[in-house]
Parts: sequence; structure tokens; C-alpha cells
Amino acid sequence: MEIWQAIILGIIEGITEFLPISSTGHMTIAEQLLGLTVDDPAVTGFTAVIQIGAIAASIVYFRHDLIRLLKAWFGGIFSPAKRGFDYKLGWYIIAGSIPIGIVGFAAKDIIKGPLRSVWVVAAALFVWSGVMFYAERIARQRRTEDQLRLKDTVVIGLAQCLALIPGVSRSGATISVGLMRDIDRVTATRLSFFLAIPALTAAGIYELKDALSESIGVTPLIVGTLVSFVVAYASIAWLLKFVSHHTLAAFAWYRISLGVLLILALASGWISAT
Repeated sequence: MEIWQAIILGIIEGITEFLPISSTGHMTIAEQLLGLTVDDPAVTGFTAVIQIGAIAASIVYFRHDLIRLLKAWFGGIFSPAKRGFDYKLGWYIIAGSIPIGIVGFAAKDIIKGPLRSVWVVAAALFVWSGVMFYAERIARQRRTEDQLRLKDTVVIGLAQCLALIPGVSRSGATISVGLMRDIDRVTATRLSFFLAIPALTAAGIYELKDALSESIGVTPLIVGTLVSFVVAYASIAWLLKFVSHHTLAAFAWYRISLGVLLILALASGWISAT
């Protein structure tokens, strides 16, 4: 992989990782357009590893919240008297992160193989856009972060598993399901970030061995990760401001438009599916 390719992919990863438009879908499209083999284990590994840059950005951005939660969680373990809501929320996030770990490991061959297709991306962009519209239509947003329950994070964590399908979008899945459970949009978005940290970090570490192959190289991997960190940090700040005043409809319409373009490009032979 060339350095310029790594920079482009790092920018795309940073922009799309937390927006509900599917980072994996956009990375699959970009890799295809850049002439890379999208179902090559090394390319799949590169995609997973540079996500760590985006996750590092979320850790830095939410560092005060994460420190508060970790202090409460560890404090509650050793002292029952300190088991307040933050202690419970720590356990909720852990529980919500388990499903994607199990499903991701069990279905890794399918995820890295048949699902790495632009046709899959196009279909998922369409299907989940409908879910996002539906979620916004029924959303009541009556519950805030201090009203979250274990069932909420488990259900949202199960929805996160759908993001293993390129084109669905991890944030699109988690935020939409959060809205369906009457959680306000900002809280659902913040929870989406918290659930992403363990899931994407584990995926990046697991795929590191494939990404370090000779076809990728260490330097492009480092460059892509650093670029995704910088761009993702700005993307997080923008998204949190956006969802406090707007619905997910704009993202859904963008997804539909992209899906149409992909189908036309595939049908005309301008791009191939893998």
C-alpha cells in the first residue's frame, strides 16, 4: 500500500467511523476505487487496525467521562457503599459490548469474505436507512443517560452486531435502536461511542497480524491510524453538536443517494463488487 492511499483511507475512516453512514461500507468502496482487493485479509486487517486511531480520538474526547466511570466502577467493586449510577453504567457498557465480540469472532470468516462486497454495501445502505427513518418517526426521547437500564445497553449491544454487515453502520444501528427505546438522541450517540471503544479496540488488535503483512507495510498502517485519529476527533465534536439540534434524516438520505450511485456503478461495470 502506498502512503497516499493510507492517507486517503485514514481520512475516510476518521470521517465515517462515528457518523451513521457506515465506515466499513465507505472503506470498502474506497479500497475498491483505489485498486485494492477488498476481501484480501491484509486489506481487511488494515481497515480494522486504523479504526484504533478513531477509537483513540473518542477516548481522548471523552476522557473525563471515562475517568469518572472507571473510578466509579473500580470504587464500587471494592466498596459497596460507592455503588452509584456510574458504577452500574460501567457494568452496562461491559454487558453491551459482549454480543459483538461473540458474534464477530464466530462469524469472522463470513465478515472477511462474502460480506466484503459492494453489492452488500449498497443493499445495507438502503435497508438501514429505512430503519433510521422509522426510529426518528417513533422516537419520544423521554429518557436521559441517568435513566439507562441494563436492558437498554444489551439490546443496543445486540444491534451493534448488525454493523458487522458493511453498509449498516455501527453508530447508525446503535443510535437508531437507542431512539426506539425512548432514549434521547444525544445520550444514544454518547452511548454509541462508549460501546465502540472495547469492540473496535479488540477488533483492531485481533486483525493487527494480517495488517502487518508485506502487502500493507508498517509505515502506511501508522500513517492511516494517525490520520484517522485527527479527523475522527473533529468528526466526534461535529456529530454531537449536530444531533443535539437535528434528526438522522440527512444521513439517511445521503445513504440512499450513495446506494443508488453504487447500484448504477455496479450495473454499468464501472466498479466491481470485490
